[in-house]
Amino acid sequence: MAQLVVRNLEQSVKTKLQKRAKRHGRSMEEEVREILRDATKREDAPREGLGTRIARHFRGIGLRPGEEIKELDIKLQIPNFEE
Repeated sequence: MAQLVVRNLEQSVKTKLQKRAKRHGRSMEEEVREILRDATKREDAPREGLGTRIARHFRGIGLRPGEEIKELDIKLQIPNFEE
């Protein structure tokens, strides 16, 4: 197994790590390992686009394939900043 040394860590960060580890019932060292595991899992996951996330969020609201959500008929006015 590899070792990692972190130098010049702020005392406030160390204190928060200790509190977090205590809440989870593990040592500070194990807590840091878990944080690093979580961070690297996200890096390996393929990133999905905003449209995919929005579609997933609204999936199941009753729209059938091919149905569209009607656009709002809003006319925007460009503000006049010289007034």
